[in-house]
Amino acid sequence: MAVKILMVCLGNICRSPLAEGILRSKLPENFIVDSVGTGNWHIGHSPDPRSIKIANQKGIDISNLKGRQFSLHDFSDFDYIYAMDNQNYKDIIGLATTEAQKSKVKLILNELFPNENVDVPDPYFGLENGFEKVYHMLDEACEIIAKNLKKNV
Repeated sequence: MAVKILMVCLGNICRSPLAEGILRSKLPENFIVDSVGTGNWHIGHSPDPRSIKIANQKGIDISNLKGRQFSLHDFSDFDYIYAMDNQNYKDIIGLATTEAQKSKVKLILNELFPNENVDVPDPYFGLENGFEKVYHMLDEACEIIAKNLKKNV
């Protein structure tokens, strides 16, 4: 049975598709990685061109991904749910109806900075190099996640 990991940000066009592509590139095919947004603005849209560009520069293709919104089914469909920031975390936890569902949700940068609850900054309205900085944060966190997942499976 495949282990399933979900990456979550606000719109599912910048951070979470980037995290999806990065983590997928670090794991064997028996792991399933997906991404969603808590908002519905970008359902069916491709990732932001700046996310696609930085991923391509690192040898990762996320251009075929399409945005979707988090749903209650994601709690049962995924083993691990990683939120990009505290607001996304609160939004997802607010939808959970059981402690088991809540226990699946983690802040992604707590992998790098345990219990510090650091946000991955949303690069959407920022400078071009914001996507580069976000890529490196996510790459470091995903390296730890991949190592731990491979060790535990």
